[in-house]
Amino acid sequence: MDHSSSVPPTAVRLTRYTKIEQAEILGEGADPFGVADTGLAWLPKNEHFGIRLEGRLVAHTGLLRLPMSVGGAEVEVVGVGGVAVAADVRGRGLARLVMAAALDHARTMGPRHGLLFCRPPLVALYRRLGWRVLDQDVSVEQEEGPVIMPLRTMWTPLHEDADWPPGAVRLLSYPM
Repeated sequence: MDHSSSVPPTAVRLTRYTKIEQAEILGEGADPFGVADTGLAWLPKNEHFGIRLEGRLVAHTGLLRLPMSVGGAEVEVVGVGGVAVAADVRGRGLARLVMAAALDHARTMGPRHGLLFCRPPLVALYRRLGWRVLDQDVSVEQEEGPVIMPLRTMWTPLHEDADWPPGAVRLLSYPM
C-alpha cells in the first residue's frame, strides 16, 4: 500500500544534517545550491528541519542566529539557509511546509527578523512563502574583509510588529 498519498508529510526537527543527508535531497553534485560562482565562504546552520517521505529525506531548512548591523545598531537575525527540496517531489508544497516549521522555531529564538540569501530565480518562490526583498546592498564578512553579497537578500518578520529598520546593512559574520 502506498502511504505517501494518504499520510500528509510532516516537517520535523532533525538531530543531524550532514553532507550525507544533503546528498539524499540534492544528489552528489559539487555545487548543489548553485552558489559556488559567488566565491563566498558560508557558515553551517545549527538547527535543522526536514521532511521524510517513505524513509527518505526530501526537504530541509537550516537556521543560525547571526549578528548584524542595521543603520549602525547591532541586532541579531535568524539566518535561514540550506533550503532544499528533492527534484522528484517539487511542486507538492514541501518547501512551504519545511520553511513553516523552521520559522515557527525561529520565532522562539529571540531575534525579530529572519534573513536569507538566494539566487534571483528563487525570489518568486520565497515571496510566495511570505519573504520580502531587501532592495539594498548587504555586506557580509569574508576572510579578506567585508564584501557585497552578490545574491538577493530577503527578510521576513518573526514577530507581528517587526518592520525592517532603515540604514546600511552588514552581516557581522560569514553568510549562512
